[in-house]
Amino acid sequence: MQLPPLIEACLLRRYKRFLADVELEDGTVMTVHCPNSGSMRGCVGQGWPVMLSTSDNPNRKYPHTLEMVHNGACWIGINTQRANPVVEEAIRGGLIDELHDFDELHREVRLGETSRIDFAMQSGDRRTWIEVKNVTLLEAHGRYAFPDANTSRGAKHLRELTAAVATGDRAVMLYLIQRSDGEGFTVADDIDPTYGEELRRAMVNGVEVLAYRAEVNPEEIRVAERIPVEL
Repeated sequence: MQLPPLIEACLLRRYKRFLADVELEDGTVMTVHCPNSGSMRGCVGQGWPVMLSTSDNPNRKYPHTLEMVHNGACWIGINTQRANPVVEEAIRGGLIDELHDFDELHREVRLGETSRIDFAMQSGDRRTWIEVKNVTLLEAHGRYAFPDANTSRGAKHLRELTAAVATGDRAVMLYLIQRSDGEGFTVADDIDPTYGEELRRAMVNGVEVLAYRAEVNPEEIRVAERIPVEL
């Protein structure tokens, strides 16, 4: 996915979950929107280079959005709203081997009474449900991990995917890793053990778990390679 022209800045702090203060190259300090509800552990170092996008929406209080940070080793894509478009582009472009055979692909489809799953893929008479999670956490042992904060909503999605499999549908939990300085993917049991239990239960009951790494740079974000899942 090609990105719009981005502005380089320096991160001063991230606070109140959805706000960050940055300093531009000319010394201007401003507050920007941070589109990430997680803890962003390991992604918020004071003085780190960051890239910002600019919105032309006149109703926005903060017109700039924090898109990615650089930790000295790689760019990390922290804008969770980019994950679904990147995955959709990869699916339609045949870059995800496990999801290449389909007749229709729809976004934000209702599953159950209260939730929407990111994608529903139709191939003949078979439907595949696909939920996408953005991964920015790198654990101390060098593996990518999810989640970086407690996520009851994420656990609910896993239960719904499991229920879909029980009805004869196919279900896929896909983790999009937006950094390149680790190896292997796992679940962060130390952060949310309930999510870890739900993920393993989902796998046992037929939910497919995939992890793909994206190449992240200020020009584009694109799916690059499959990463081994180690639970």
